[in-house]
Amino acid sequence: MKSTTTDAINNLRNRIHIIVEGTDTPLGKLFDIVLLIAIVLSVAVVMLDSVLYMRLQFGTLFFYAEWFFTILFTIEYILRLFSAPNRLRYMFSFFGIVDLLSVLPSYLSLLFGGVQYLIVVRVLRTLRVFRVLKLKAYMQQAGFLAAALKTSQQKITVFFLSVLLLVTIFGSVLYVVEGPENGFTSIPLSIYWAIVTLTTVGYGDMSPKTPLGQAIASMVMITGYSIIAVPTGIFTAELAKNMRPQLHPITCPKCGKFGHAAAASFCDRCGHDLHL
Repeated sequence: MKSTTTDAINNLRNRIHIIVEGTDTPLGKLFDIVLLIAIVLSVAVVMLDSVLYMRLQFGTLFFYAEWFFTILFTIEYILRLFSAPNRLRYMFSFFGIVDLLSVLPSYLSLLFGGVQYLIVVRVLRTLRVFRVLKLKAYMQQAGFLAAALKTSQQKITVFFLSVLLLVTIFGSVLYVVEGPENGFTSIPLSIYWAIVTLTTVGYGDMSPKTPLGQAIASMVMITGYSIIAVPTGIFTAELAKNMRPQLHPITCPKCGKFGHAAAASFCDRCGHDLHL
């Protein structure tokens, strides 16, 4: 009797798993499409609820709609957790965490006001569209981006550490030159000014008043224009390297061109047989 009950539960788990995680069955496709529509509508409700005149007119409707979506996503999360082959792995996976965060703010809002607006994290769940529509080409391009970021991590880290050193020096110098009487009341605040100026944002809430301070500010601006494209260049170079097809170290005996495609039998420059 116990074995029969266990088999029935396992069978139910497998059937639910096929529906909520699979896209090859009609029910699985329907489930994912309905889920994506619900996610988009839920995010739209949260955004509209943040607009004052919309909240005054349709606040009650938004409230009930939001709790409807919260209950719906809670049931979905429980189903995914129940049917997952490895529950801990699902709970701590990217989508598992996003699924939990998509319902948690609504319940926390019962204790802390305003927290419900954090459920806009549900928009991250629309990433499931790549799985639903089987857009593998887009996932491959995303893989290129991720690989480029990973390979350029050390260079970009060194670059940002250098920038941090620069803004610390510029901010400290401006604090000494301008002083509290000109708005530079502390070194951290002066570093904030240096960051705003170096990145060419220029809020205008702080500005040097003395000629020496203005000269230093000019140096910071020029430096900002000089280095602002550095991380983009690093990332672009790594991306181009990762997307470039891997070439075999074969040299053409006629023209001397080094590097050819893996399956190439003839030189792509002069047409000479590579294997002679």
